[in-house]
Amino acid sequence: MRIAYLHSGSIPSIYANGIHVMRMCDAFTDAGHEVVLYALPGTAPAEDVHGYYGTRNRFAVRTVAQTPLPGLGVWSRAGRVRADLRRQGLPDLLYGRDLRALLACSDLAPLVYETHLLWSSPAARGIERLLLRRRNLRRVVFVSQALADDYRLAFPRLGSLRGTDLVTAHDCADPVPDNGPVAQLPGRTQALKIGYVGHLYPGRGTDVILDLAERLPDADFHLVGGTAADRAHWQSRSRLPHVHFHGHLPPAAIAPYHRAFDIVLAPYQRKAYCAGGVGEISRWVSPMKLFEYMAYGKAVIASDLPVLREVLTDGVNCLLCPPDSTEAWAAAVKRLAGDPGLRVALGNEARRQMLQHHTWRARAQQVLSGMPGHPVAVGEC
Repeated sequence: MRIAYLHSGSIPSIYANGIHVMRMCDAFTDAGHEVVLYALPGTAPAEDVHGYYGTRNRFAVRTVAQTPLPGLGVWSRAGRVRADLRRQGLPDLLYGRDLRALLACSDLAPLVYETHLLWSSPAARGIERLLLRRRNLRRVVFVSQALADDYRLAFPRLGSLRGTDLVTAHDCADPVPDNGPVAQLPGRTQALKIGYVGHLYPGRGTDVILDLAERLPDADFHLVGGTAADRAHWQSRSRLPHVHFHGHLPPAAIAPYHRAFDIVLAPYQRKAYCAGGVGEISRWVSPMKLFEYMAYGKAVIASDLPVLREVLTDGVNCLLCPPDSTEAWAAAVKRLAGDPGLRVALGNEARRQMLQHHTWRARAQQVLSGMPGHPVAVGEC
């Protein structure tokens, strides 16, 4: 099957949506499909986009800039994507998160719309209403069950759309080898290494991590990721010698850091935002870093948020803490620091569950199952 993935963000970029899109296109290609990704031109330096993301497959990536066309305004890029699809030969399936491009191209092929948040913008809601009425819409994919439930409330007719399936598919990770390079981290050789991988936006818990570092001087803290501006902001607030900011790294270069950590943190707050403070997503978030932690068999401490309990179980595959209680987080770190066996048990169970339920290949199978040119998943009807 020929799949055109329509993405409204830039490739390559420093943002998580780019990682998600590239991983999905990689998994679609693994499943035997021919994939073309449409994206905005890159905003991160990379000569080789596939090398930057560490993909297994070299699927096509076509960049379409947001340049104005007379009379089209904000729809100009969607028009360019449509024109390019017609020139290149129509795909068998349109897939993606780009509302305007999906709507503009919705008469060209069957389509699957994936969404990661309930849009607050009236303009985006209006486009969604039109998209959800399109005859070619075959499936809507939600990144969490909480998001699916809220969509049903916002769009009461969604569940009765004829010929349209509703699928909940959490984010995922790829299986990783047991052995591989381990980062040589700065700091003390014998100190417990506590890691965080991800952005440093408001609501991601960077302040919790810095408070933890003050309470736990015997551990070294390593934060991987963040824009230069965000990193400078938080570094100015912490001069502790055992806190190390590593900055943004290409996704393909992060594995050695995961392997080097003893404990990993996912301190999402009760309000968490996307880049630039756009989109409050704490109610629906399905963080990729969580599944990557699980893939490496690491002991995870995470925020006790309802949406994260869709995947996490306290004392089984992680320890859960109230998002804003530094005392509880410090107690959880001390508990794991003093019980290596518990760290191993939590990490092993997290990895087992990730391999069984949350790989990108399994997600690709789930979101395409039963589509023309793709088999029904085992156990489905």
